[in-house]
Amino acid sequence: MSESLPVRCPACRRSHRFTAPAYPCACGAPVAAPLDPDRVPAAVGHRSWREEWVTVRCGGCGTRGEWPQPELGCPCGTVLRIPVTGERAGAAAGEPRRPAVPTVPIRTARDAVTAAVLYLRRLGHDGIRRADQRPASGIGLAGPHVLAQLDPSARPATPRDVECLWLTAMTESATCLYFSLTGYTEEAVARANALDVPLFVLEPSGAARPENAPAVALDADAS
Repeated sequence: MSESLPVRCPACRRSHRFTAPAYPCACGAPVAAPLDPDRVPAAVGHRSWREEWVTVRCGGCGTRGEWPQPELGCPCGTVLRIPVTGERAGAAAGEPRRPAVPTVPIRTARDAVTAAVLYLRRLGHDGIRRADQRPASGIGLAGPHVLAQLDPSARPATPRDVECLWLTAMTESATCLYFSLTGYTEEAVARANALDVPLFVLEPSGAARPENAPAVALDADAS
């Protein structure tokens, strides 16, 4: 069960009751960040990628995952970052299970970014951040020697989308992969196969489904 605690906005002094959101681990157990009642929530002045995440261990399978930092939006316009305690199990402990990759259900574009970052970490890519060079469409993610594009739009990705990602990755001497919420045209899949660009579809559960041969091979290596 997710924790809750009283929160007072430092700007308008309005009182709230905040409940930590729970996300399903890949093993099926709910994971919620443990809230710290002894620390005062702080208003978010500026955002940094590192402060967007907290590490929580799933009590069901023992996997340590990176999950969104709990935040509360006050009607006055202030966004509060809710403090959490040190790493702790987010679900009741049970029988040990095989560690699994955490996923986040996709309801918003931010959820899609979280799901893509979690999958990139599964592949061994740490230090993922927003790419300095914004793609023509979608959201760019970058890490050491890797470049990814996330397309949250309702249209299937096109060959031009794939080619632009591949060219940008070539100029930065990085490997690349593409995430889409909707899928790809047949021409885009054929072009990605020719360029050896892995294509993935992010399912509503947050899981990344390989859509072409390079993606299948990459996913198998990460399993």
